[in-house]
Amino acid sequence: MTGPAEVVAWRPRVPGLTEVLHARFPDHAYPSHTHDAWTLLLVDDGAVRYDLDRHAHGASRAVVTLLPPGVPHDGRSELPTGFRKRVLYLEPEALGAERVGRAVDRPEFADDVLRDRVSRLHAALTPHSEDLEAQSRLAFVIERLGQQLDRVVAPPGTVRDSRVADALRELLDARLVEGVDLGVAAGRFGVTPTHLVRAFTRRHGLPPHRYLTGRRIDLARRLLLDGVPAAQVATAAGFYDQAHLTRHFRRMLATTPAAYARSA
Repeated sequence: MTGPAEVVAWRPRVPGLTEVLHARFPDHAYPSHTHDAWTLLLVDDGAVRYDLDRHAHGASRAVVTLLPPGVPHDGRSELPTGFRKRVLYLEPEALGAERVGRAVDRPEFADDVLRDRVSRLHAALTPHSEDLEAQSRLAFVIERLGQQLDRVVAPPGTVRDSRVADALRELLDARLVEGVDLGVAAGRFGVTPTHLVRAFTRRHGLPPHRYLTGRRIDLARRLLLDGVPAAQVATAAGFYDQAHLTRHFRRMLATTPAAYARSA
């Protein structure tokens, strides 16, 4: 791995996350430091050696690494070719202060399910993405991390809860353009975010964020056929901008909003 370091970072619009960082380091070594957030790390290329609370550890593609807030750690490449990583910084309350000591004792998890969930969360956190999808994926990541730290990892049980599933669908329909905060909705219905997503998915056959996107596409189609310009349709139908609308429109209908409007 040659060339200069590459670093891309942004602050997502997702409660519970403070920062997303994607980096490629040919030869960088971190000095000892701390964070005020949980550091959730995926290594995509290479391997990293680090000391956490004066104990040696390693991070590679084989594990998901979780560094607790307030605990000193450093980092350097184990190989002369450097490393590439993706990092999420979670608010301290996401996992709780009572779990810091457990993460110090065991900061690496050889858990393919967890790695897949974290990777999918990164994909959902691209700029101008769907907030509800990212919130849903974060909820499942936090659930799995908590199970790992508590050493009670188990497959989820079947969730049958038509009451909250239908209540969420009604809320999504009522807030089609504004959107819904998953945590707020879960609190309103007295359940956890993961329970809410699982109940909705089982009852209605698709997760809440896909339902919401489909309804927004329906609204966009009606507006386009009414002659509203595509640039105005995007925000009127709840999408971030025209590019956001076009991406989902192509996925749904294999054409662009402008071409769809011209066909009328």
